[in-house]
Amino acid sequence: MRRIVLGDNAEVLPTLPERSVRLIYIDPPFNTGRAQKRTRMLVTASDGPGERGGFGGRRYDVEALESSSYRDAVEDFEAFLMPRIKSALRCLTDDGSLFVHLDYREVHYVKVALDRLLGRASFMNEIVWAYDYGGRPKNRWPAKHDSLLWYARDPDRYVFDYDAMDRIPYMAPGLVSKEKAERGKTPTDVWWHTIVPTNSREKTGYPTQKPLGVLERLIKVHTEPGDVVLDFFAGSGTTGEAAARHGRNFVLIDDNPDAVRIMSERLAPFGPELVGFPVIREADAQTALRAPAAAQTTLDLVRAGSRADVEPRASVRKTR
Repeated sequence: MRRIVLGDNAEVLPTLPERSVRLIYIDPPFNTGRAQKRTRMLVTASDGPGERGGFGGRRYDVEALESSSYRDAVEDFEAFLMPRIKSALRCLTDDGSLFVHLDYREVHYVKVALDRLLGRASFMNEIVWAYDYGGRPKNRWPAKHDSLLWYARDPDRYVFDYDAMDRIPYMAPGLVSKEKAERGKTPTDVWWHTIVPTNSREKTGYPTQKPLGVLERLIKVHTEPGDVVLDFFAGSGTTGEAAARHGRNFVLIDDNPDAVRIMSERLAPFGPELVGFPVIREADAQTALRAPAAAQTTLDLVRAGSRADVEPRASVRKTR
Protein backbone atom coordinates (compact mmCIF):
# COMPACT_ATOMS: atom_id res chain seq x y z
CA MET A 1 0.00 0.00 0.00
CA ARG A 2 1.51 3.27 -1.17
CA ARG A 3 -1.13 5.95 -1.06
CA ILE A 4 -1.38 9.76 -1.02
CA VAL A 5 -4.74 11.17 0.09
CA LEU A 6 -6.02 14.73 -0.27
CA GLY A 7 -8.49 15.30 2.54
CA ASP A 8 -9.18 16.25 6.15
CA ASN A 9 -7.40 13.64 8.27
CA ALA A 10 -10.30 13.69 10.76
CA GLU A 11 -12.48 12.30 7.96
CA VAL A 12 -9.93 10.03 6.28
CA LEU A 13 -8.49 8.24 9.34
CA PRO A 14 -11.73 6.40 10.28
CA THR A 15 -11.78 4.85 6.78
CA LEU A 16 -8.35 3.16 7.12
CA PRO A 17 -8.09 -0.54 8.06
CA GLU A 18 -7.57 -1.45 11.71
CA ARG A 19 -4.14 -2.72 12.84
CA SER A 20 -2.73 -1.96 9.38
CA VAL A 21 0.32 0.26 10.14
CA ARG A 22 3.47 -0.46 12.17
CA LEU A 23 4.53 3.15 12.65
CA ILE A 24 2.69 6.45 12.91
CA TYR A 25 4.81 9.56 12.53
CA ILE A 26 3.23 13.00 12.49
CA ASP A 27 4.66 16.49 12.25
CA PRO A 28 1.56 18.56 13.04
CA PRO A 29 1.44 22.36 12.76
CA PHE A 30 3.56 23.84 15.53
CA ASN A 31 0.99 26.50 16.38
CA THR A 32 3.38 29.37 15.84
CA GLY A 33 0.51 31.79 15.22
CA ARG A 34 1.85 32.93 11.88
CA ALA A 35 1.87 31.87 8.25
CA GLN A 36 4.55 29.32 7.33
CA LYS A 37 6.11 30.14 3.98
CA ARG A 38 9.35 29.60 2.10
CA THR A 39 10.42 32.06 -0.59
CA ARG A 40 11.82 30.28 -3.65
CA MET A 41 13.84 31.81 -6.48
CA LEU A 42 15.34 30.52 -9.71
CA VAL A 43 18.87 31.84 -10.14
CA THR A 44 20.55 31.56 -13.57
CA ALA A 45 23.83 32.84 -14.95
CA SER A 46 23.51 36.16 -16.79
CA ASP A 47 25.40 37.49 -19.81
CA GLY A 48 24.44 41.01 -18.76
CA PRO A 49 24.65 43.01 -15.54
CA GLY A 50 22.40 40.59 -13.66
CA GLU A 51 20.54 41.28 -10.41
CA ARG A 52 22.97 39.50 -8.06
CA GLY A 53 26.68 39.06 -7.78
CA GLY A 54 28.36 35.71 -7.22
CA PHE A 55 31.68 33.93 -6.90
CA GLY A 56 34.44 35.09 -9.23
CA GLY A 57 32.58 38.26 -10.20
CA ARG A 58 29.85 36.35 -12.05
CA ARG A 59 26.39 37.90 -12.37
CA TYR A 60 23.03 36.16 -12.05
CA ASP A 61 19.38 36.84 -12.92
CA VAL A 62 16.74 36.02 -10.31
CA GLU A 63 13.15 34.93 -10.92
CA ALA A 64 10.66 34.58 -8.07
CA LEU A 65 8.83 31.24 -8.04
CA GLU A 66 5.44 30.33 -6.65
CA SER A 67 5.80 29.44 -2.97
CA SER A 68 3.69 27.17 -0.78
CA SER A 69 2.32 28.44 2.51
CA TYR A 70 -0.22 27.66 5.20
CA ARG A 71 -1.61 29.32 8.30
CA ASP A 72 -0.08 27.77 11.43
CA ALA A 73 -2.47 28.82 14.18
CA VAL A 74 -4.92 26.76 16.23
CA GLU A 75 -6.61 28.32 19.26
CA ASP A 76 -6.92 25.06 21.19
CA PHE A 77 -4.11 22.89 19.86
CA GLU A 78 -4.75 19.94 22.16
CA ALA A 79 -8.44 19.80 21.21
CA PHE A 80 -7.43 19.91 17.55
CA LEU A 81 -4.69 17.26 17.71
CA MET A 82 -5.70 14.63 20.26
CA PRO A 83 -8.94 13.39 18.62
CA ARG A 84 -6.97 12.82 15.43
CA ILE A 85 -4.27 10.84 17.23
CA LYS A 86 -6.94 8.78 19.00
CA SER A 87 -8.60 8.02 15.67
CA ALA A 88 -5.27 6.98 14.15
CA LEU A 89 -4.41 4.58 16.98
CA ARG A 90 -7.00 2.06 15.78
CA CYS A 91 -4.78 1.62 12.70
CA LEU A 92 -1.66 0.81 14.75
CA THR A 93 -0.51 -2.80 15.20
CA ASP A 94 -0.15 -4.22 18.68
CA ASP A 95 3.65 -3.88 18.47
CA GLY A 96 3.61 -0.53 16.68
CA SER A 97 4.92 2.90 17.68
CA LEU A 98 3.70 6.48 17.57
CA PHE A 99 6.03 9.46 17.07
CA VAL A 100 4.74 13.01 17.48
CA HIS A 101 7.10 15.77 16.29
CA LEU A 102 6.67 19.07 18.15
CA ASP A 103 8.53 22.18 19.24
CA TYR A 104 8.80 23.94 22.57
CA ARG A 105 5.45 25.72 22.24
CA GLU A 106 3.24 22.63 22.55
CA VAL A 107 5.40 19.63 23.48
CA HIS A 108 4.68 19.83 27.24
CA TYR A 109 0.91 20.02 26.79
CA VAL A 110 0.84 17.20 24.25
CA LYS A 111 3.08 15.00 26.42
CA VAL A 112 0.59 15.21 29.30
CA ALA A 113 -2.34 14.56 26.95
CA LEU A 114 -0.61 11.52 25.42
CA ASP A 115 0.15 10.14 28.88
CA ARG A 116 -3.58 10.32 29.64
CA LEU A 117 -4.49 8.68 26.34
CA LEU A 118 -1.91 5.88 26.17
CA GLY A 119 -0.70 5.59 29.75
CA ARG A 120 2.62 6.84 31.12
CA ALA A 121 4.13 3.35 30.81
CA SER A 122 3.81 3.59 27.02
CA PHE A 123 6.09 6.62 26.86
CA MET A 124 9.50 5.38 25.72
CA ASN A 125 11.64 8.40 24.78
CA GLU A 126 11.73 12.09 24.08
CA ILE A 127 14.13 12.44 21.17
CA VAL A 128 15.63 15.89 20.74
CA TRP A 129 16.48 16.86 17.17
CA ALA A 130 19.05 19.67 17.40
CA TYR A 131 20.08 21.84 14.46
CA ASP A 132 21.90 25.12 13.95
CA TYR A 133 20.19 27.37 11.43
CA GLY A 134 18.12 30.54 11.30
CA GLY A 135 17.97 33.75 13.28
CA ARG A 136 19.57 34.30 16.68
CA PRO A 137 17.59 36.71 18.88
CA LYS A 138 19.53 38.80 21.37
CA ASN A 139 16.92 38.76 24.13
CA ARG A 140 16.75 34.97 24.80
CA TRP A 141 18.53 31.69 24.06
CA PRO A 142 17.88 30.81 20.38
CA ALA A 143 15.48 27.88 20.00
CA LYS A 144 17.33 25.32 17.87
CA HIS A 145 15.68 21.99 18.59
CA ASP A 146 12.47 20.03 18.13
CA SER A 147 11.13 17.15 20.21
CA LEU A 148 9.89 13.77 19.00
CA LEU A 149 7.73 11.96 21.57
CA TRP A 150 7.85 8.16 21.17
CA TYR A 151 5.03 6.01 22.53
CA ALA A 152 4.78 2.23 22.12
CA ARG A 153 1.30 0.77 21.94
CA ASP A 154 2.56 -2.08 24.14
CA PRO A 155 5.59 -1.04 26.24
CA ASP A 156 6.62 -4.70 26.60
CA ARG A 157 6.49 -5.56 22.90
CA TYR A 158 7.50 -3.24 20.10
CA VAL A 159 9.70 -3.20 16.99
CA PHE A 160 13.19 -1.89 17.71
CA ASP A 161 15.97 -3.04 15.36
CA TYR A 162 19.13 -1.96 17.17
CA ASP A 163 21.38 -3.28 14.38
CA ALA A 164 19.64 -1.07 11.82
CA MET A 165 20.76 2.15 13.54
CA ASP A 166 23.05 4.32 11.49
CA ARG A 167 26.23 4.96 13.44
CA ILE A 168 27.79 8.34 14.11
CA PRO A 169 31.41 9.42 14.69
CA TYR A 170 32.87 9.54 18.18
CA MET A 171 33.48 13.11 19.32
CA ALA A 172 36.79 11.99 20.86
CA PRO A 173 37.91 9.04 18.70
CA GLY A 174 41.31 8.99 20.40
CA LEU A 175 39.68 7.77 23.61
CA VAL A 176 38.36 4.54 22.08
CA SER A 177 39.96 1.67 20.19
CA LYS A 178 40.67 1.96 16.47
CA GLU A 179 37.97 -0.62 15.75
CA LYS A 180 35.35 1.34 17.71
CA ALA A 181 36.38 4.60 16.08
CA GLU A 182 36.01 3.06 12.61
CA ARG A 183 32.63 1.50 13.44
CA GLY A 184 31.24 4.62 15.11
CA LYS A 185 28.75 4.74 17.95
CA THR A 186 24.98 4.45 18.08
CA PRO A 187 22.97 7.66 18.51
CA THR A 188 21.49 8.73 21.84
CA ASP A 189 18.19 10.54 22.37
CA VAL A 190 19.81 13.77 21.09
CA TRP A 191 20.17 13.82 17.30
CA TRP A 192 22.36 16.46 15.70
CA HIS A 193 21.20 16.78 12.10
CA THR A 194 21.13 19.73 9.75
CA ILE A 195 17.85 21.00 8.34
CA VAL A 196 17.30 20.50 4.61
CA PRO A 197 19.94 22.77 2.99
CA THR A 198 18.55 25.47 0.73
CA ASN A 199 20.59 24.27 -2.27
CA SER A 200 20.04 20.56 -1.60
CA ARG A 201 18.61 18.14 -4.16
CA GLU A 202 16.32 17.05 -1.33
CA LYS A 203 14.67 20.48 -1.15
CA THR A 204 11.07 20.66 -2.39
CA GLY A 205 10.31 24.27 -1.45
CA TYR A 206 7.55 23.20 0.95
CA PRO A 207 7.42 25.05 4.28
CA THR A 208 8.67 23.10 7.32
CA GLN A 209 10.11 20.22 5.24
CA LYS A 210 12.01 17.80 7.50
CA PRO A 211 15.26 16.08 6.47
CA LEU A 212 15.22 12.54 5.11
CA GLY A 213 17.96 11.49 7.54
CA VAL A 214 15.73 11.95 10.59
CA LEU A 215 12.83 9.97 9.09
CA GLU A 216 15.06 7.24 7.70
CA ARG A 217 16.54 6.60 11.13
CA LEU A 218 13.08 6.19 12.66
CA ILE A 219 11.74 3.97 9.90
CA LYS A 220 14.74 1.63 9.74
CA VAL A 221 14.67 0.99 13.50
CA HIS A 222 10.92 0.91 14.20
CA THR A 223 9.58 -1.00 11.18
CA GLU A 224 10.31 -4.09 9.10
CA PRO A 225 10.45 -4.35 5.28
CA GLY A 226 6.94 -4.41 3.86
CA ASP A 227 5.39 -2.57 6.82
CA VAL A 228 3.09 0.43 6.33
CA VAL A 229 3.99 3.85 7.78
CA LEU A 230 1.21 6.40 8.35
CA ASP A 231 1.68 10.18 8.32
CA PHE A 232 -1.54 12.20 8.46
CA PHE A 233 0.13 15.65 8.42
CA ALA A 234 2.28 14.60 5.49
CA GLY A 235 3.45 17.99 4.14
CA SER A 236 6.12 17.48 1.49
CA GLY A 237 6.07 13.66 1.73
CA THR A 238 9.42 13.09 3.46
CA THR A 239 7.93 10.19 5.44
CA GLY A 240 6.81 8.50 2.24
CA GLU A 241 10.17 8.84 0.54
CA ALA A 242 12.04 7.58 3.60
CA ALA A 243 9.70 4.58 3.81
CA ALA A 244 9.89 3.71 0.12
CA ARG A 245 13.69 3.99 0.04
CA HIS A 246 13.87 1.21 2.62
CA GLY A 247 11.26 -1.17 1.26
CA ARG A 248 8.34 0.05 3.37
CA ASN A 249 4.89 1.21 2.29
CA PHE A 250 3.13 4.41 3.26
CA VAL A 251 -0.18 6.21 3.66
CA LEU A 252 0.18 10.00 3.48
CA ILE A 253 -2.71 12.36 4.23
CA ASP A 254 -2.86 16.14 3.89
CA ASP A 255 -5.64 18.64 3.22
CA ASN A 256 -3.35 21.13 1.44
CA PRO A 257 -3.51 20.82 -2.38
CA ASP A 258 0.04 22.21 -2.63
CA ALA A 259 1.27 19.46 -0.33
CA VAL A 260 -0.28 16.55 -2.22
CA ARG A 261 0.93 18.02 -5.53
CA ILE A 262 4.49 18.17 -4.23
CA MET A 263 4.19 14.67 -2.77
CA SER A 264 2.81 13.19 -5.98
CA GLU A 265 5.69 14.63 -8.00
CA ARG A 266 8.32 13.71 -5.43
CA LEU A 267 7.08 10.13 -5.01
CA ALA A 268 6.10 9.44 -8.63
CA PRO A 269 9.01 6.98 -9.09
CA PHE A 270 7.48 4.80 -6.33
CA GLY A 271 4.06 4.58 -8.03
CA PRO A 272 1.72 5.77 -5.26
CA GLU A 273 -2.07 5.55 -5.50
CA LEU A 274 -3.50 9.08 -5.54
CA VAL A 275 -6.83 9.60 -3.79
CA GLY A 276 -8.95 12.73 -4.04
CA PHE A 277 -6.95 14.56 -6.70
CA PRO A 278 -5.95 13.97 -10.34
CA VAL A 279 -3.34 11.40 -11.28
CA ILE A 280 -0.20 13.12 -12.56
CA ARG A 281 0.68 12.53 -16.18
CA GLU A 282 3.53 10.29 -17.31
CA ALA A 283 5.43 13.36 -18.50
CA ASP A 284 5.14 14.82 -15.01
CA ALA A 285 6.48 11.60 -13.52
CA GLN A 286 9.48 11.70 -15.85
CA THR A 287 10.07 15.32 -14.85
CA ALA A 288 10.03 14.26 -11.20
CA LEU A 289 12.61 11.58 -11.93
CA ARG A 290 14.90 14.16 -13.51
CA ALA A 291 14.22 16.83 -10.86
CA PRO A 292 17.43 16.35 -8.81
CA ALA A 293 19.56 17.49 -11.75
CA ALA A 294 17.70 20.80 -11.82
CA ALA A 295 18.82 21.53 -8.29
CA GLN A 296 22.28 22.31 -9.64
CA THR A 297 20.93 25.45 -11.30
CA THR A 298 18.22 26.37 -8.78
CA LEU A 299 18.94 28.25 -5.59
CA ASP A 300 16.09 28.01 -3.09
CA LEU A 301 16.72 31.06 -0.93
CA VAL A 302 15.16 30.67 2.50
CA ARG A 303 14.95 33.62 4.81
CA ALA A 304 12.12 32.42 7.10
CA GLY A 305 12.96 30.95 10.51
CA SER A 306 13.18 27.18 10.83
CA ARG A 307 10.86 25.02 12.90
CA ALA A 308 12.95 22.74 11.35
CA ASP A 309 21.52 2.13 1.24
CA VAL A 310 18.44 0.52 0.07
CA GLU A 311 18.98 -2.98 1.43
CA PRO A 312 16.84 -3.39 4.58
CA ARG A 313 18.22 -5.32 7.52
CA ALA A 314 16.40 -8.01 9.42
CA SER A 315 14.36 -6.58 12.25
CA VAL A 316 14.00 -7.84 15.79
CA ARG A 317 11.23 -7.23 18.27
CA LYS A 318 12.35 -5.63 21.49
CA THR A 319 10.92 -6.97 24.73
CA ARG A 320 11.64 -5.01 27.87
